[in-house]
Amino acid sequence: PITPGELLCLGSSLAFSGLFYYLYRRKARVVARIQEAPKLQVDDNLPALVSAAEGRCLPYVALEGIVLPAQAALTSHYQEGLQGVIQKLLLKEHRLIWNSLARSW
Repeated sequence: PITPGELLCLGSSLAFSGLFYYLYRRKARVVARIQEAPKLQVDDNLPALVSAAEGRCLPYVALEGIVLPAQAALTSHYQEGLQGVIQKLLLKEHRLIWNSLARSW
């Protein structure tokens, strides 16, 4: 005889397994798209290519070229001779909505 507690544990285990498998498959598709991304060179043709693309956006491309740091390049503490730069991001909020529950914008 199977108790209701065992059925509950089995059901929740199957539900979590299904959820995690779904998330895994979704992320695997994203990784596959990134690995299939076309490789473009940073040169004078890149702005024309971006402006000709649909929505003026190129989804999942790998840019190859030389970048110059704004200040000093970052050096790795773990790999000798490995350097990198940080891309500056700009976040622009288009509209503010008052949240009366949290009393904040």
